Amino acid sequence: MTRNKQLIIQPKVGKNQFIDFVNQLESEGVSLIYADPKNMTNKKSKIQTIYPSTSAKYVILDNKSSSKIRGKKIGKKFKVLSNNDIDIIYQSAKKGLDFVIIEVKDWKIIPLENIIAKLHKIHTQIFTIAKNSSEVRKMFSILDIGVDGVIFQTNSINEVKETLVNLGSKHFELQSAKIIDIKEVGDGERVCLDTASILHKGEGILIGNRANFMFLVHNESVGSSFTSPRPFRVNAGAVHCYTISPDGTTKYLSELETGSDVLVLDSKGKARRVAIGRCKIERRPMLLIKAKIGDEVGGIIAQDAETIRFIKSNGHLVSVTHLKKGDSVLAFSKSATGRHFGMEVTDEYILEK
Repeated sequence: MTRNKQLIIQPKVGKNQFIDFVNQLESEGVSLIYADPKNMTNKKSKIQTIYPSTSAKYVILDNKSSSKIRGKKIGKKFKVLSNNDIDIIYQSAKKGLDFVIIEVKDWKIIPLENIIAKLHKIHTQIFTIAKNSSEVRKMFSILDIGVDGVIFQTNSINEVKETLVNLGSKHFELQSAKIIDIKEVGDGERVCLDTASILHKGEGILIGNRANFMFLVHNESVGSSFTSPRPFRVNAGAVHCYTISPDGTTKYLSELETGSDVLVLDSKGKARRVAIGRCKIERRPMLLIKAKIGDEVGGIIAQDAETIRFIKSNGHLVSVTHLKKGDSVLAFSKSATGRHFGMEVTDEYILEK
């Protein structure tokens, strides 16, 4: 049975910030939060709640109750200190619980492995609690099956963005960018990113001269009669170019190093996190490529070589050496904002040329 993974956010914000924070969560694709339903005053919101209240969609029952509630999902919270507790969870789940919330302390992985092994063939969802983004990722990958949901308390929308990327549930709206200019700009330093992951055909990294306009630069999984495939590599661009980190901030390519995290996107805009294994900065002949999406114009300075490829709007790959004015390639664009050490500053005026 295929299970849908859910990131369940428990907002750690005051009452005055609650609605705005929930609206931001919804815009990021979060559909379930751990919160009192009476605080959900935005009637247009489609976010559901999990809470010890019959007004919630996911109702957490006390230990004495087990009655079904029409139109609701019911579950219980359990503390796990021994295998005896795991047996109790299993017996409770068999009686018709829709979900269980597992709270573990010092021992986390082994107890959850045992619970997943016992419950993975029945319809009871397994939720657990995580303290940080990396722990969320670990909980979702236990036994290669993972739990069904992780409750994560936070007051940071950037933490939420980073966690969604780690789960492979973050999407970017890629658009068709029309090439309007291509010219040689002489030699410059370009950055080659060797990741610690195998990249597949159709995947690349967003790179651009500006933080609000980036091209999807394809990886080197495609070989030729002159080159062997390097499916872990993206020949990204010049040292000044931006890319996006999993937490939503931007970084210059020159800042990346072994252990840095970057986003890899497929041609549909689905993002995943990968770690950098090595960065190589070398002097090479460079090209300036400009493109347009609506009224936004962006560019990239990339190495002038056949192995650097973009993805065309029809999904085909095109080398920068064969790119022509009028061609359309995949890119990501949004309204221009200021940046301060990679963080977006929405109210700052900025003009980039």
